[in-house]
Amino acid sequence: MIHHMLGIEELSKEEVYSILDRAKYYVSCSRSGKKHDKSIMSGKTQVNLFFENSTRTQTSFEIAGKRLGADVMNMNPRVSSIKKGETILDTALTLNAMSPDILVVRHSESGTAKILSQKINCSVINAGDGTHEHPTQALLDALTILHHKQRINGLVVAICGDVLHSRVARSNIFLLTKLHNEVRIIAPETLIPCDIEKLGVTVYHNIYDGLLNCDVVMILRLQTERMSESFIPSTREYFHRFGLDYNKLSRAKPNVIVMHPGPINRGVEIDSNVADDINRSVIHEQVSTGVAVRMAVLDILSDQGV
Repeated sequence: MIHHMLGIEELSKEEVYSILDRAKYYVSCSRSGKKHDKSIMSGKTQVNLFFENSTRTQTSFEIAGKRLGADVMNMNPRVSSIKKGETILDTALTLNAMSPDILVVRHSESGTAKILSQKINCSVINAGDGTHEHPTQALLDALTILHHKQRINGLVVAICGDVLHSRVARSNIFLLTKLHNEVRIIAPETLIPCDIEKLGVTVYHNIYDGLLNCDVVMILRLQTERMSESFIPSTREYFHRFGLDYNKLSRAKPNVIVMHPGPINRGVEIDSNVADDINRSVIHEQVSTGVAVRMAVLDILSDQGV
């Protein structure tokens, strides 16, 4: 029974498939024109608390909650008591007094969502905590792959880019290895966490070798806002060695799909022609799939309670 959505690592394989099945239902509803089912969360309150900037994640959680009938409140820490020095625990007590049913939180510190889940009497969804996890992103990535490959197991998936600072990479590694896929990490040595092989992945420092016969290529953004020192010689050199273009992509399978969690730095981690290739890029579909996945998570959590 799922009470919180804190990370992929703690989910069972069966729970992952259950969420994906529920999300597929919401995708089919949307395609048939039935985007709303306000009975699911009618009378329930969803609070979105984003300490970091977000466009795709926060917006899709807001849309998802409203489509399910929730009263959705976006709390802006920049204009709240947090800005005046209130601690995260004091904020938790304040939120608890408001009796929300769902709290969606994004924070720059790893573990914040877990701490809040222990202090607040409602379900907590981790919308990204530091460099730890971003579970709903991995779930929407899995659903996108499932749509194009008709399966989410037995595939060769390459994750290329700034793995060191990426919570998206960690959640995808947990999910993809849990479902028995071959996961390859492609990055310069400076952007790979120590002992990442212990998570069941294979590391490549040469993108041409790493992309050989891949079914899926996930490109990651260089997260310069999390870098306190120089991790690459220059963005030009990075693109030359690790940026995805057609020449490098030719090493993958002919029916390869290209993914990116956004926002995209064109000409840094991916060439614009590849990013916009309607036959290979599924980047825009990832955004639309995100609403269905977040509806599924909200649906499951609102049904279970804490």
